[in-house]
Amino acid sequence: MSDELLDAKAEPSDLAFETAIRPSKLEDFVGQVKVRAQIELLINAARIEGRTADHILLAGPPGLGKTTLAMIVAKESDRPLRLTSGPAIQHAGDLAAILSSLSTGEVLFIDEIHRMSRSAEELLYLAMEDFRVDVMVGKGVGANSISLDIEPFTLVGATTRSGMLPNPLRDRFGFTANLDFYSNEELEQVVTRAARLMNLSIDDESLSLIASRSRGTPRIANRLLRRVRDYALVNSSGLATSKEVSAALELYEIDELGLDRLDRAVLDALIVRFSGKPTGLNTLAVALGEEQDTIETVVEPYLLRVGLIARTARGRQATPAAYSHLGLPSPAPSHDLFD
Repeated sequence: MSDELLDAKAEPSDLAFETAIRPSKLEDFVGQVKVRAQIELLINAARIEGRTADHILLAGPPGLGKTTLAMIVAKESDRPLRLTSGPAIQHAGDLAAILSSLSTGEVLFIDEIHRMSRSAEELLYLAMEDFRVDVMVGKGVGANSISLDIEPFTLVGATTRSGMLPNPLRDRFGFTANLDFYSNEELEQVVTRAARLMNLSIDDESLSLIASRSRGTPRIANRLLRRVRDYALVNSSGLATSKEVSAALELYEIDELGLDRLDRAVLDALIVRFSGKPTGLNTLAVALGEEQDTIETVVEPYLLRVGLIARTARGRQATPAAYSHLGLPSPAPSHDLFD
């Protein structure tokens, strides 16, 4: 989840599809206009001076293009790319092996960098700053620290929880990009590009409909488009009109706000099962038979963003807007809806 929790909802074919439609150049990357311009400046400055680009931290919710931007940094810099993730680096030796094998100027992408072990983080400090790693050889009183020089490299780290990164690590990045959710207009561009690559015939009304239910997230927009393509292929010989789009989204239980079955189940539990009272996250997870992390990381952020739930001192609570969305009578005014 970071991205892995969101990806738990995706089929393997969805992930392969997303990889196939990733843009490979900054000019093809839709949205994040300021971030694109800032990254382009970093790359061009490094190219002019004949050096490796500064380390880059990409922070933001899942599905906004962090992995794609890392790949573009390597492509635009004309450098090889090495991919790994924080959960895969649980020992300093794991990271030392990766760093010592990098070629000059190589781009190292660490997804979920906030989930690295503390010992690996401390090793990374020196590597990012001085392009050197200290490796312990031997054990006990006979152990020695050997300093090894490594080739200059560019680290691109991605995180959905930048607050979990220790300050010494965060401060060593030359540039931190905070990615924002996409507007409907930008999502329409994302869907238009993906539809063109899929050779899918789709009208403007359908594009707008998909964009409006994509929760401001390109990854979700592309997945909805794939489901629409499947529905149109089976039911209308591949032509995706607003009728087919509406039918496909209804089949997959995506409503007008972009809520899916699990989102509505959370709201229903808060309102009906727990009578609108503040409910603890663990209690909510048990009642729904879902993992607590799934609700907290996948479901809750969007429901908070659109104002359907609130976090109170005593737990999660549905807002009047949630009652209205589910077509239920609004509750009496409450003083609990405060963080």
